[in-house]
Amino acid sequence: MTSSEKTQAYETLCKQIAQLILGEKNVTSVLANVASALHFAFPERFFWTGFYLVHGEELQLGPFQGTVACMHIGLGRGVCGTAWAENRTLIVDDVEAFPGHIACSSLSRSEIVVPLHQSNGNVWGVIDIDSKMLSAFDSVDAYYLEKLENILRKRLEE
Repeated sequence: MTSSEKTQAYETLCKQIAQLILGEKNVTSVLANVASALHFAFPERFFWTGFYLVHGEELQLGPFQGTVACMHIGLGRGVCGTAWAENRTLIVDDVEAFPGHIACSSLSRSEIVVPLHQSNGNVWGVIDIDSKMLSAFDSVDAYYLEKLENILRKRLEE
C-alpha cells in the first residue's frame, strides 16, 4: 500500500467511524466497534488492534480484535505503559529492541500506541496496534490515529 493509498484509506475510515459512533454514549460499545473498524481496514498490517483503559495505576484490557492479550499493564511498563506515562504517541519499529517490552504475543514485531485524552488533557486509555511486520507504522499512521483519538474524545464528551 502506497502512502497515498494509506492516507485515503484513513480519510475514509475516520469519516466512517465518526458516523458509526455518532450519538453513541456507551464507551465499551464505541471502542469495540472502533477496534473492529480499525482492525479490518488494514488486515495486511494490523495483527492486534484494541484499547487499554486507565484504572488507578494500571492499564486494563479493553475492547480489541486479535489474539489474547495482556490484561494489566503498569504505568511506565512496556510500550503502552510508556505512552501513557509520557503522554505521547509511540511508534516502535522493533518491539524486541524496546526496553521493557511486554511480549503478549511472540508474533508481534512492531507497535504504535496513541494516548486517549479527556478534554482536560488527562489520559484515560490508549489505542494499541501491533503488526507482525517490522517497521509497519509511520507518521501517517500516527497522524490519523491521533485524529481518530480526537473524534473519540469529541463524541464521548458530547
